[in-house]
Amino acid sequence: MESGTGPAVLMLHGSGPGTTGSGAWATTAQALGTSWHFVAPDQAGFGRTPVPAGSRGGLRLWTEQAAGLMDALGIEHYAVMGHSMGGAVALALAAARPQQVTRVVAVSTMGAPDAPLSADLDAIWAAPAGVLGARDMLSRLVLDQALVTDAAVDARAAAMRAGADAFASLFPPPRARWADDLTLSAQTLAGIRVPVLLVHGAEDRVIPLETAAQPLLAHLADVRLHVFGRCGHVPAIEHPHEFRQLLSGFLRPNHCP
Repeated sequence: MESGTGPAVLMLHGSGPGTTGSGAWATTAQALGTSWHFVAPDQAGFGRTPVPAGSRGGLRLWTEQAAGLMDALGIEHYAVMGHSMGGAVALALAAARPQQVTRVVAVSTMGAPDAPLSADLDAIWAAPAGVLGARDMLSRLVLDQALVTDAAVDARAAAMRAGADAFASLFPPPRARWADDLTLSAQTLAGIRVPVLLVHGAEDRVIPLETAAQPLLAHLADVRLHVFGRCGHVPAIEHPHEFRQLLSGFLRPNHCP
């Protein structure tokens, strides 16, 4: 997905089965308007982007893919916004490309050193393609279960079926090793000098606040944390208007963090 003009924002999705760049970010990008140039790719193993032969995906591949995409588009400077797995990729990209990345928004992010695999993330990675798997996954992602509608379940189930073969190769058991792969070292995090906004739900069971965002505060040089009460793993869905206002203020070119 690509839209808008102006300062570039690379938008990186999370790791749930059936997730795509447009599915994760289209509503947010549309609501934020056309004053930014949004780029929201399908990362390797998701949507229409295959995993390269001989690879299982992983943080290094996703980071190199993101950097290569922006190079191919000729975009020299850009902000990066990532959700969950995508947040870890965003942080890794900021460390790898300090001259290109201007700021980072990491939402419900992975990446903190020594962060354990939660039972809910383990279950999401293992969710079978279909209605039952989709309903179970969505129920874990949000605090407000009224958001788990039949329409949302059917749409996610269809997306899960479409990408089932590629996704099956990404997180086979034992899954703790894949959570470990998505952590960044204290040294890497300390090297990130651009402004970072962490956004998290207080009731996130998938990537808990206390093992994810809070530890990052001790490692990032220029960081601020916004916590949404009564919110699970997807602030963009559970608090859409306030979430977009928060992003707009932080991403605005003349905004001083």
